[in-house]
Amino acid sequence: MAALGNLTGRRWFLALALGVTLLKCLLIPTYHSTDFEVHRNWLAITHSLPISQWYYEETSEWTLDYPPFFAWFEYVLSHVAKYFDQEMLNTHNLNYSSSRTLLFQRFSVIFTDALFVYAVHECCKWTDGKKASKELTEKPKFILSVLLLWNFGLLIVDHIHFQYNGFLFGLMLLSIARLFQKRHLEGAFLFAVLLHFKHIYLYVAPAYGVYLLRSYCFTANKPDGSIRWNSFSFIRFISLGLIVCLVSALSLGPFLALNQLPQVFSRLFPFKRGLCHAYWAPNFWALYNALDKVLSIIGLHDKWFGSAVPAHSPPLCDSLGNPHLHADCHIGPRGFLRCLILCALSSFMFGWHVHEKAILLAVLPMSLLSVGKAGDASIFLILTTTGHYSLFPLLFTAPELLIKILLMLLFTIYSISSLKTLFRKEKPLFNWMETSYLLGLGPLEVCCEFIFPFTSWKLKYPFIPLLLTSVYCAVGITYAWFKLYISVLTDPFVLKTKKQ
Repeated sequence: MAALGNLTGRRWFLALALGVTLLKCLLIPTYHSTDFEVHRNWLAITHSLPISQWYYEETSEWTLDYPPFFAWFEYVLSHVAKYFDQEMLNTHNLNYSSSRTLLFQRFSVIFTDALFVYAVHECCKWTDGKKASKELTEKPKFILSVLLLWNFGLLIVDHIHFQYNGFLFGLMLLSIARLFQKRHLEGAFLFAVLLHFKHIYLYVAPAYGVYLLRSYCFTANKPDGSIRWNSFSFIRFISLGLIVCLVSALSLGPFLALNQLPQVFSRLFPFKRGLCHAYWAPNFWALYNALDKVLSIIGLHDKWFGSAVPAHSPPLCDSLGNPHLHADCHIGPRGFLRCLILCALSSFMFGWHVHEKAILLAVLPMSLLSVGKAGDASIFLILTTTGHYSLFPLLFTAPELLIKILLMLLFTIYSISSLKTLFRKEKPLFNWMETSYLLGLGPLEVCCEFIFPFTSWKLKYPFIPLLLTSVYCAVGITYAWFKLYISVLTDPFVLKTKKQ
């Protein structure tokens, strides 16, 4: 960091980007999950089969279940992949993983991360410079760049576990940056494109819809900040509608022409899957399931819990996961960002069949808020530390144990120390309860990784480490969600607007 402090202009950002790229290259030989085979199979499907068979092919259990733009993305990659190893593009070569296939897929993730790097650079332009220090390493822009570029969760999910989240989050952050720059149509276009790459981003679509309607379609406010209803612009509204329709037509049009839309949607929204993933995401349902089990064991389930919650269904989970978007969404870009994070975090808390990796949908945008206010920094640190630790079970092989512990420690120590320095003139970022909870992650890791494997319970109750991790992290994430919701509802500007 001291060496970076001597760099000026854009050089420090380039140094950060190159540094993390080198780290990603060092992670190439590490463990990769079944997602590696998932994407190899999608390369094979899109390369060797006509478009009419993409969403019907089921030679492998890892069928294509992402929107059409991602399928075309795999199609483009496949035409580069054939120069590395043609055999990876055979749909019958299940679990194929040659050294050239490994190199191609790993480098494809690293290369497409260039969009994420550019998006981070654009977002940093918006960062408030009021707290700017003479020291480069204490500047909000520098801190934010490190928090995003070196994000621990993104590193292990993309560059060890294996996925393309960096590229997709790059699209999201770039759309946010364009809205900050009042380039609303560009922001809307980028987000519409993103939805047709990965439909999980539908979770935050309400925040985009409300913000664009309020800040772009309505062109004037009253003196008290409320909407001037007669300022509504039909031309702007139609412009937004055209963007959404044209992007959707480009993505879904070919499948509409083939009469395959029902088949595509059945792949995108497989509601036959259960409420919870095999490893419970650390959310409300993890706490619900744990309490349900405890009450069943002690014989109080029917009396206290049996009829307390209605039957689970995707519509119920969607309604719980869609927060009420109030006046905060019209208080400029920061208000929009807070609503976006609430949508993401609420959907993670109550969504149907949520994966633990979905916590990044809230963590990365929260990074943007963390360098603005001490209260947001506190929520960010609790959410990020807990959310990142909840990803540990993704890397269960022995060689990666030291890597994940070391990388998380480095990122967490830097996050806490840098934000404490940034807000050193304000109240402490944590109270005693929050500090105790975060420190509790240490004993939990020792128990799960170093003690439990040597006990007799390992064979009889192998799920206990996952259960403990899920439930403990669910407490922290629920607390962060609740704290963020309260901070939004009690924001002085919002209260003033409501009063007026």
